[in-house]
Amino acid sequence: MKVLLSIKPEFVQRIMSGEKRFEYRRILFKRPVESVIVYSTMPEGRIVGELRIGAILHDRVEALWERTRHQSGISLELFQRYFSDKEVGYALEIEEVIPYNKPIDPREVVDEFRAPQSFRYVGEEELLGALG
Repeated sequence: MKVLLSIKPEFVQRIMSGEKRFEYRRILFKRPVESVIVYSTMPEGRIVGELRIGAILHDRVEALWERTRHQSGISLELFQRYFSDKEVGYALEIEEVIPYNKPIDPREVVDEFRAPQSFRYVGEEELLGALG
């Protein structure tokens, strides 16, 4: 199973460059996931690649920052703002970044595409049509 994650373009750039090695999430998927498809939100609005995920960390927000801050790719202020109303959070460890040679406009391949607020599961049939 794969998930489509919505990520702001500034963070996508940091992920692709290797500067950001953790992707933070306030909620997490319940099903097993083999990889993450990256949707770079507007103004880019493109699917730009995939991520292979290693460990998924779940901890108190303060402890999560201490464990990941050296490879977070973001400031403490931004981290705190993102988790401002949460006591615990998640960090996806990015093991491998697989950029697509040509970003995909999902509106050209998926009828009535709507970017997920956080994430959404993507089935094989949908992948074959859209990304295959």
